[in-house]
Amino acid sequence: MLENLGEDKSIYLQISEMIEDEILRDILKEEEQVPSTTELSKFYKINPATAAKGINLLVDKGILYKKRGIGMFVQTGAKEQIMEERKESFYETFVKKIITEAKLIGISKDELKKMIDTSKEM
Repeated sequence: MLENLGEDKSIYLQISEMIEDEILRDILKEEEQVPSTTELSKFYKINPATAAKGINLLVDKGILYKKRGIGMFVQTGAKEQIMEERKESFYETFVKKIITEAKLIGISKDELKKMIDTSKEM
């Protein structure tokens, strides 16, 4: 975890997203132990309770699970779960807005597809 914490959202959410990102990038693999709340709090110089809140958010979502006396581990199927949640969020946050704006300014479905297909960004 080498990312810096920003000011744009709650620290515990950033911790949670960083762990998810590391799972998506295969830095953290299924059944692998994640950094402890103590390690996270020392590394980011944050309150251990804040780090724990980020970890517990992932436990509640079924991304991580606790091995009593050992620590937190990545749940089997976590990567697929995160990908599905993020795809749904992407659709709701970005795609719907693009479609609405395209309709408003008269861009057809075919034109929009062509824009995406010819984009150098993908």
